[in-house]
Amino acid sequence: MKSTDHTVPDLASLRREYTRGGLRRSDLTDNPLELFERWLQQACEARLADPTAMCVATVDEHGQPFQRIVLLKHVDEQGLVFYTNLGSRKAQQLANNPRISLLFPWHMLDRQVIFLGQAERLSTLEVMKYFTSRPKDSQIAAWVSQQSSRISTRGILEGKFLELKQKFQHGEIPLPSFWGGFRVKFDSVEFWQGGEHRLHDRFLYQRQGSDWKIDRLAP
Repeated sequence: MKSTDHTVPDLASLRREYTRGGLRRSDLTDNPLELFERWLQQACEARLADPTAMCVATVDEHGQPFQRIVLLKHVDEQGLVFYTNLGSRKAQQLANNPRISLLFPWHMLDRQVIFLGQAERLSTLEVMKYFTSRPKDSQIAAWVSQQSSRISTRGILEGKFLELKQKFQHGEIPLPSFWGGFRVKFDSVEFWQGGEHRLHDRFLYQRQGSDWKIDRLAP
């Protein structure tokens, strides 16, 4: 076996202090969406890489969780929106179990936000509106990939992309029937702000009718 000079670091000793400030009850808003939008704006202003990236967790029919990073494309009082191939593993799992968790990991700001709720399919009109706003190459890529299916080489994807780029070089690119989106209607939101000495600040919003109950959680 060929030896290398690479050594695994002592993982247990890797740590840092979280010193970017705390989160107090006086900082909270009555509606969690207002605080989330404020934090999202601050993440954008801080020029974080992919501030809209969120870890999407779904569960299969055996109770096995799966996670992947997806980009948030819209948020309002109705929920959080993302798009995907409807044949993908996450879309198939959501068809059987719509319960979902979204995690925004803003490490550089020592922040996390977790949404819990249920995902519902977007209408064709909503999907079409977003699809036509995408760059043309992204539209073509939606046609190329049968997401989560097994392929033998990357060359298959690249060849199909070039073929479709030639085919669609003139005119509009139609919306694939297998491409769509989901809106996550949330009923729980947790805000996490790193604190010194591991005394992090956590606040949990839970929907109660038209209002929100807010609890501070121990770190």
